[in-house]
Amino acid sequence: MSIFCQIDDKFVPIYRVMWIAAVPHFCGDEECQREGFYEIRLEQDESVWAKPEERDKMLAQIEAWQGDPGPEEEGDEEPW
Repeated sequence: MSIFCQIDDKFVPIYRVMWIAAVPHFCGDEECQREGFYEIRLEQDESVWAKPEERDKMLAQIEAWQGDPGPEEEGDEEPW
């Protein structure tokens, strides 16, 4: 397994990922070039913008890297 995941034309080290957007970007600006892309926030206030399949690949690589906990069973939810 590689420590890099390709997003657009960049090889992003998966250990730099802070969070991944659950919904695609939408701001309503007619000139926006990021509509429909998912933000992947990196360290030091950097971001890359991923297509849905790139976002899914990044999530899968992070889960594989950290060890997939498997499906949640009923009663395993954290109380809020």
